[in-house]
Amino acid sequence: MDNPLVQPDPGLFIWTILTFLVLVWALGKFAWRPLLAALEERQRTIQKSLDDAKQAQLELKRLQEQSAEIMATARSEAQDIVAKSRASAETVREDVKRKARAEAEALVSNARQQIQQETTQALQEVRREAVDLSLAVASKLIKKNLTKEDNDNLIQESINQISTSQN
Repeated sequence: MDNPLVQPDPGLFIWTILTFLVLVWALGKFAWRPLLAALEERQRTIQKSLDDAKQAQLELKRLQEQSAEIMATARSEAQDIVAKSRASAETVREDVKRKARAEAEALVSNARQQIQQETTQALQEVRREAVDLSLAVASKLIKKNLTKEDNDNLIQESINQISTSQN
């Protein structure tokens, strides 16, 4: 057994223990304390997150209950609004029908009046044309050239005579 690693050497033994103690001290000062502090901080963060999640869950449950109440109220109000709008729509529809009938009657009445006026104007125009033709024939027959004023006077007299004879 000539192997120096297998034989106990007091100098090597002391240096190994001394190196181990320096290493333990260095690790304790620079690694374990910050590592333990980081682990404790992580544990606090996780616990805080769990507490926050539990609080959020309670808040969510409360909000869901409140939301359900609001939805029920909203449904009830919506049904009331729909019922009122149907009644209002029926009233508006009846008013529109009534107004449409009145407007239609007014349009028919106006159309009748307009037709009557246009018929009267057309008859007067036909009478004027007949008088103009009669005057033209009469002026050719008598070979007398009447002035514009004479023509208008004759037209007016003829219209008056025709109007009185038809009435």
